[in-house]
Amino acid sequence: MVIGSVPLSSTVHRTRPSPSLGSHLGSLASHFPYERSLPQDPLAMVRPFAADARSAEIAGILASTVAVGNVKAIRRALVILFDRMGESPRRYIEGFPARRWRIALHPWQHRWIRADQIGFLCVRLQEIYARYPGGLEEVVLRGMAEAGELAAPEEKCAHGLHALSEALRWGSVDRAPTVFEPPPGYLRLFPSPLGPGEPACKREALFLRWMVRRGFPDLGLWKSVAPSDLQIPLDTHVYWIAYHLGLTRRRTRNWRTVVEITRGLRRFDAQDPVRFDFVLAHTGISGDCPKRRDPEVCAPCAVRADCDLWRGRRILFSAPPRCPPANAPAPAVSNRSRVAA
Repeated sequence: MVIGSVPLSSTVHRTRPSPSLGSHLGSLASHFPYERSLPQDPLAMVRPFAADARSAEIAGILASTVAVGNVKAIRRALVILFDRMGESPRRYIEGFPARRWRIALHPWQHRWIRADQIGFLCVRLQEIYARYPGGLEEVVLRGMAEAGELAAPEEKCAHGLHALSEALRWGSVDRAPTVFEPPPGYLRLFPSPLGPGEPACKREALFLRWMVRRGFPDLGLWKSVAPSDLQIPLDTHVYWIAYHLGLTRRRTRNWRTVVEITRGLRRFDAQDPVRFDFVLAHTGISGDCPKRRDPEVCAPCAVRADCDLWRGRRILFSAPPRCPPANAPAPAVSNRSRVAA
């Protein structure tokens, strides 16, 4: 069978990307219309605070936490939230009325994320900054140190994200006693790659990318975490494109898939393996990738020669695998048991 001028071969069992993919990804990134996609990204809501690193960090963790659903709804929710905070998220957190966290942001809501949950996050941020002068960067570094100096990048990142999750859940990396207990559903907002099911932790990984990467469009505010230790923030669009570029053959979007895709990208840039994340994600979001072989739409794509769909090959499945969304809440965790997830 032939699609266009390309023969349809037998099922593909490609275990690694084509050698040309690195240069083609570079070409895709160099010609990518950032001016079109950046305004639609939650990062655009964080960048105005970049002059104050602490405010940008706070805005970043809030923006990544609510990065669920379509970009218009996310931006709308963040506009309302940041308007409540004023010009300085740092000052807002410093003066946040901790004992009124249940109603302080009412009636704000974004999908299943409620005002009381975000209010409680503000309380946790107060506790974190009181305990750790270096803020969330210090928290992540403490976690990475647990992995050991000689640990692989994915191990360092997993432990760093685990420490971040613990701190955001309990106010410290060691679950020190606190005055307030989390509201229902709060713990689900901050999964850990070391928890049950090894979730992909897309939103936490996205926050790290914003804070750590030095290159545009990211902020590069954290200087003690190496970009080489970052792992790809795995959403539906990145997964779909990565699968068809041969960067993974895993059917579940969990931490193991994150590691496999990042290892593939590390072959092309060991010092900055996630530098193509923004481009891949927005190639999917914008519709530049039609997720099928379309000669008219695919023709200008720099990576079409590396894509299984463009090459007309049948693959293990023709639609994204049936699995929970990468940004869905983690399984429920009892506040009483405080079992890490």
